[in-house]
Amino acid sequence: MVIFFFLIGLEIKRELVLGELNNFKKASLPFFAAIGGMIFPAVFFVILNYGDPGSRGWGIPIATDIAFALGILQLLGKRVPIGLKVFLMAFAIIDDLGAIVIIALFYSSNLVWAYIGIGVLIVAFLMILSYKGYYSKYFFFLMGVIVWILFLKSGIHATIAGVLLALTIPLKRKKKHQNILQ
Repeated sequence: MVIFFFLIGLEIKRELVLGELNNFKKASLPFFAAIGGMIFPAVFFVILNYGDPGSRGWGIPIATDIAFALGILQLLGKRVPIGLKVFLMAFAIIDDLGAIVIIALFYSSNLVWAYIGIGVLIVAFLMILSYKGYYSKYFFFLMGVIVWILFLKSGIHATIAGVLLALTIPLKRKKKHQNILQ
């Protein structure tokens, strides 16, 4: 799942930087639609199950099945405009990540904040390296495995690590052949 979310994260990063979601106005619609797509199902669930023992399960209906949504888009092929594909992909990813964060925060009891903090610091370091134009696929892979293990052991769903790591990968190099391992 981490690799799947890593690849989806790379696609979203490309769309945010170079593609259909490259400004706030374009990116805000799928973001707010995803937020609404999480809030309304949770509210309906709570209303319909108020007072029942299962009413604490409000976090379950908030996630869109990203694989299902992307599969449907693939089946429709070129009949779907690229803007709609990007919107639905961004919506599904934001919705899934929001659901993972909500489930981690509200349904996890033993979060290890030290592991989360170290993982976030490594991701921030990788973002700085990427911004400066320094990139080594071996170093980033090694750090990615470490971040994945830290998130996995922290009690937060490790797919968040995949998306965060995707944001650290540069779309293009700023400097020629600069390698941090040399």
